[in-house]
Amino acid sequence: MNFPDLTADISASMPELRGRLAANQPLAPFTWFRVGGPAQVLYSPADEADLAYFLKSLPQEIPVTVIGLGSNVIVRDGGIPGVTIRLGGRAFGEIEFLDGFRVRAGTAVPDQKFARALAEQGIAGLEFYCGIPGSLGGALRMNAGAHGGETTDVLIEVRGVDRAGNIRTFSHADMGFSYRHSEAPEDVIFTSALFQGNPDTKENILARMDEITRKREESQPIRERTGGSTFANPKPQSAWKVIDAAGCRGLVIGDAQVSEMHCNFLINRGKASAADIENLGEEVRRRVKENSGVELRWEIKRIGVTLTS
Repeated sequence: MNFPDLTADISASMPELRGRLAANQPLAPFTWFRVGGPAQVLYSPADEADLAYFLKSLPQEIPVTVIGLGSNVIVRDGGIPGVTIRLGGRAFGEIEFLDGFRVRAGTAVPDQKFARALAEQGIAGLEFYCGIPGSLGGALRMNAGAHGGETTDVLIEVRGVDRAGNIRTFSHADMGFSYRHSEAPEDVIFTSALFQGNPDTKENILARMDEITRKREESQPIRERTGGSTFANPKPQSAWKVIDAAGCRGLVIGDAQVSEMHCNFLINRGKASAADIENLGEEVRRRVKENSGVELRWEIKRIGVTLTS
């Protein structure tokens, strides 16, 4: 499926734009599931100021979608209309070490790279990020956590740009964190964040990170085409337990499968469509509801339009 090309009109209306525009850019290579249709326009901003200029100049009727490393997302087979924004490069990938064991980082920094960089500096308290696939932008949006730590535990403040092109700062309280969720405005694109760590030796930090990595490799299908945990835990229960109890371990639709290793993970076995994966997730939700009355909530974000036959 191809969309009408908007890039010439956008470029003409924004003579000072420095970022890159691409029409009908395939998005499947940018996602961990390796599925999905194209972005009508893919925009890669040069820096925060370029992003603000772009959003201020872009007509309000053109929808905007943001993707990061593509680890926790299903891009539907029909693709994404409007503009898809993907942050990257030096402007959004820097890590700055400050006094008092504070760290400022761009939101395109991969979570695992962030954890490793802090360990090298003897900054503890953020080791849990080594167990989270994706980038810091996604972690901020969903209060990502693992192995006893959450983003809310270490965040001081966040910078971002709203749909009107205003650069804004959000305190920890402004973020309104809860389990795998934040109350930050949906139209804000996070660009950087300030975190608080605490001192420890590099050796101690790396040992804890190695243990997290070992447990993750033993229990999760991290070498498969997957999107991470599919559903939020319906506390006080675990999602995988109610999925397993409903008989969904190994369930297959098309070429998508519920992981045999960890049944809160869906897998593209090689030729799955986005529809296969989403339909499998919905079938899991239906069976769990029927079996235990639990209403599973998607943790993976589903974006774009469904192909119609």
